[in-house]
Amino acid sequence: MQTQSSRSSAVTLAPYRVAVPQAAIDDLLRRVASTRWPHAVPAPADRESGTAPDFLQRLAGHWLDRWDWRAEEAGLNAWPQLIATVEGTPIHVIHVRSPEPDAMPLILTHGWPGTGFDFTSVIGPLSDPRAHGLDPAQAFHLVIPTIPGFGFSGPLEGHGWDAVRVARAWIAVMDAFGYERFGVHGGDWGTPVSLAIGQLAPDRVIGVHLSYLGTRAPLDDPTLNQVDRDRLGRTADYVSNPAGYWVLQSTRPLTLAYALADSPVGQFAWIADRIQAWMDPSSALDQDRLLTTASIFWLANTADSSSRLHFTTAGVRGGPQPCPVPVGVAVSPHDIILPSRTVAERTYDVVHWTEFPRGGHFPAIEVPDLLSGDLRAFFGQLGS
Repeated sequence: MQTQSSRSSAVTLAPYRVAVPQAAIDDLLRRVASTRWPHAVPAPADRESGTAPDFLQRLAGHWLDRWDWRAEEAGLNAWPQLIATVEGTPIHVIHVRSPEPDAMPLILTHGWPGTGFDFTSVIGPLSDPRAHGLDPAQAFHLVIPTIPGFGFSGPLEGHGWDAVRVARAWIAVMDAFGYERFGVHGGDWGTPVSLAIGQLAPDRVIGVHLSYLGTRAPLDDPTLNQVDRDRLGRTADYVSNPAGYWVLQSTRPLTLAYALADSPVGQFAWIADRIQAWMDPSSALDQDRLLTTASIFWLANTADSSSRLHFTTAGVRGGPQPCPVPVGVAVSPHDIILPSRTVAERTYDVVHWTEFPRGGHFPAIEVPDLLSGDLRAFFGQLGS
């Protein structure tokens, strides 16, 4: 099927199911079993040197003995999927239409390290609230793409995919489905992508909901309260001392990829390091989900291409770009950085602000009940 929009380039759509050849799974597990483990100097209690060896070795054992790719694959294929080809680039999309006729179209964008499958726990409550004992008047047709270069939207065959280009592709995908007006949500990389959609198509975007937002301002600003200063100071510290993954993916993604593409355990360690660091310590770590995410990155050979947003964005500076549509923000207490509402309201039309009682950087995985409830509350107040 093909469609042409007056606002964007043509998009071709083709049905898709995850179907990894058994030879690839056998090779994955063979490599896990034959991992050459580093001689690790005993790590400090705060994990400053990296992912702990005992954790990795335990999860590698689970990978080999209890993890079942075919069961995971069946779970992934429980959701309707397709490949949308935009500008010659294949993009994996989960598309779930609500049984409610007046449902609002909503596009959800993940971050790194993740894929569109990060949102599977919110699909049911959002698309079919009636079946979950919720108000059917707040239902959504869900479009959940995976960013080009990530997971089954990769690997990339070309350069130049930044957040704005991804946003243009998302608008083209919504055109292909015939969605004239729609809501937008994102976190991590999904934040700049979602804000860019609001900038590019303000006449079509009902609102932008964010689960992560960076805010910056001078700490001596007399209009700030102590909460603002604490949050802005934490952000300044993070920006001035970026994590190792950011430095490497922003400067030498290909050099790093040689190691990650060759070693499933290396790819897993790279992903798990950030997931452990960014989750709420009280959140339950789903071992199978974590291993499946790492396996998707490894099987799709996207170690390099999933780093390209960091590489493309490296060195880009400047203030936040206005987004001329209503904005909602959900703040998780254990996220990497926490936004200042005072500063956010200087740039955005913030009409909704929620402070979650728990959760970290991955609300769709850690607190799907809170995230889905906040999405319903935000878009419920905006209407169509």
